[in-house]
Amino acid sequence: MNNTLVRGWLKGLSLAIALACLSLNTAQAALPFSDSQGNKLPTLAPMLKQATPAVVNIATTGTIQVRENPLYADPFFRRFFGAPPAGQPRERKTASLGSGVIVDAKKGYIVTNNHVIAKADEISVTLRDGRILKAKLIGTDPDTDVAIIQVPAENLTAIPLANSARLQVGDFVVAIGNPFGLGQTVTSGIVSALGRSGLGIEGYEDFIQTDASINPGNSGGALVNLAGELIGINTAIFSKSGGNIGIGFAIPINMASDIMQQLIKHGEVKRGRLGAQAQDLNPELAKAFGLKDHRGAVITQVAPDSSADKSGLRPGDIVTHINGRKVKGADTLRNTLGLLRVGEIVKLKILREGRAKTIKAKIVEAVAKNLGGEKLHGHLTGATLADIEEGSRLYGRVQGVLIAEVERGSPAWGAGLRPGDVISSVNRKEVKSVATMRKLMNKSRSLLLNIRRGNGALFLYLQ
Repeated sequence: MNNTLVRGWLKGLSLAIALACLSLNTAQAALPFSDSQGNKLPTLAPMLKQATPAVVNIATTGTIQVRENPLYADPFFRRFFGAPPAGQPRERKTASLGSGVIVDAKKGYIVTNNHVIAKADEISVTLRDGRILKAKLIGTDPDTDVAIIQVPAENLTAIPLANSARLQVGDFVVAIGNPFGLGQTVTSGIVSALGRSGLGIEGYEDFIQTDASINPGNSGGALVNLAGELIGINTAIFSKSGGNIGIGFAIPINMASDIMQQLIKHGEVKRGRLGAQAQDLNPELAKAFGLKDHRGAVITQVAPDSSADKSGLRPGDIVTHINGRKVKGADTLRNTLGLLRVGEIVKLKILREGRAKTIKAKIVEAVAKNLGGEKLHGHLTGATLADIEEGSRLYGRVQGVLIAEVERGSPAWGAGLRPGDVISSVNRKEVKSVATMRKLMNKSRSLLLNIRRGNGALFLYLQ
């Protein structure tokens, strides 16, 4: 490339950054434009001096159950190799590294990703000044990958929160975190896209996409604007190699803040339900409905006596807007509904037989139908079973009965069942709910269960 063109491009970029910096609130980020020799250059250093003390490194330790090798069932093998006694669960120590952001210095609250602290027995937080503090878990929300931990509130620095709804594609951003365990690192870029969903990363997705380098260990770290305000929590990267390729995702701080308030208040997120299922309005369906625009969500089912039913919503209605926000597809509708609090009124703009109509409905509390496994079968004693409810990240993606909890050392645990498993069939017959499972298990001595676990599946034979 012509050197003159390169110099011109760099000069233009520097000028753009300088103008952006000048437009900031100088009380928050008074950026100097000269180095020690008097050369005028833009720098983010003063802003970072204010922001980086609020970004912490998180280290966790925990234990996981290890699947026993079939050879350990042989008494001779056990004795010869000094294996643990039969039936005794084997455990392995785990450790992980990540990042977090102090959002309340007075109370010591830190927001991070759920996957950073999931299954942790101990959580240690290292501050920018080198102090190491023990943290306690306040609450987690796996569906949005948000978690809140707390440390002693002594000489902490919090970061101010921005309004992520005001973000625009092209805004300059800075990612701060602990990539690969190297220690605090800063990278810069721009907002590449907004409202990214349907990626299958989390249950509820409304990501900020950025080309600021985000690598393993950055999870839970801060994505800030040039004023040093928190706009997002770095959470994932899109990469086939595991390293950064310029596509990173962050949870918008407005979304994370709403989750944080519920976790602090209740220790969990109390999601509501509307009582309706939907699918994307694709070009074929749009043609069948006589529509030119194929953006929206088609209501496919409305639960009787649900809030959706009482509001007048009907199968075949096409939702185009929810609370004034355009609905691109079923994911947009589901994500928005899943983040609303119980008791809120939602306004849906719909098309019915080609005519526009507005419907208001109240978000009501989703009541989980949990059942102790011992009430179904002796082999399931110690497991808590539940229907997959609307609002769950599994809803609409998998059919079956969810294993909500499993007591360690119980018959269900010994049989190999684990929390998060989904029973999709019993004795080779499909399972749709706890009620249908009860019927299939009637008078059965042995059970052949088909289990969905993560992205895989397996059979368990209980006798």
